Amino acid sequence: MDNTAKWWWYPCYFRKRFIFSMSPTCILLAAGNSQRFGSPKLLHPVAQQTPLILMTARLLQSVVKQLIIVVRPEDIALQTVVSAAGYHCLPCSEARLGMGHSLACGVRASAGAEAWLVALADMPFIQVQTLQQLTAGLAQGAALIAPFYQGKRGHPVGFARQFYPQLCQLTGDNGARTIIEAHHAALVRVVCDDAGILQDIDTPADLPTAQK
Repeated sequence: MDNTAKWWWYPCYFRKRFIFSMSPTCILLAAGNSQRFGSPKLLHPVAQQTPLILMTARLLQSVVKQLIIVVRPEDIALQTVVSAAGYHCLPCSEARLGMGHSLACGVRASAGAEAWLVALADMPFIQVQTLQQLTAGLAQGAALIAPFYQGKRGHPVGFARQFYPQLCQLTGDNGARTIIEAHHAALVRVVCDDAGILQDIDTPADLPTAQK
């Protein structure tokens, strides 16, 4: 069965109706240690001196109604910036144990959500249209949805309500990879011309390329 999304050609009126009738909760994972970057990566200014965390948050907030930013409890500087900008900041006591714990924490904090869009804080260059396609796909009934660029799966990844129990039980540092692999037949592939779905910022050397 070909799960490549084919519904994005629908007229604009219907696209908007789908997107806003069921907006997923976005879990933005921002609890990393920035070890390879050498300094607090998410506070580093990127475009127009905007901190990386806020650049990513604004991008995602443009297409979802609820955004939860999961952080380490001890990262007071990041919490201050996020909260001052008006975003929902969620310190996760188990964040040090890995990305899976952070994701589970965010999902449990939004137990009433109809679906989740899971994003990474160091990926601010995803196109808005790609995010719209993902949210529209969830509204259309996709159980599991992800963007693909040149055959490679990227971020963010969307999960329907049915995955709530599995998401809440995630541990370790692999995020939701185990769920995606176990349910690969249900994965809706959104093929896009968007290199941003693969482009993260791990070291200062990544910044010039990312800003081009």
